[in-house]
Amino acid sequence: MELLAAWGHRLGEASREAVEAVATLLVESALGDGGTRISLHLSDQDGAACIVVLSHTVGLTGSHESGGGDVLHRVTGYRHVTGCGSDTGPEGRRIWAVLDL
Repeated sequence: MELLAAWGHRLGEASREAVEAVATLLVESALGDGGTRISLHLSDQDGAACIVVLSHTVGLTGSHESGGGDVLHRVTGYRHVTGCGSDTGPEGRRIWAVLDL
């Protein structure tokens, strides 16, 4: 939260809760891929916060992305979320959300 504030985001209680909840959902989903590690990346994207989680699980197929559909549906339930998605690549699944704070 401190980093977002340092970037100029005004974080009220609702936006703090949304960031924490969305990051938790993304991390839990990546953990479900069964890998031995994950990484979380936070960035400022045109004045919004972008949270990206990588599962680092080699060998996932594009069909595994559909398993992320439920988490994406849950993520979009937060009013601050303006976009989200998931894809797979050589290093596993990437799942992300953009929050307008």
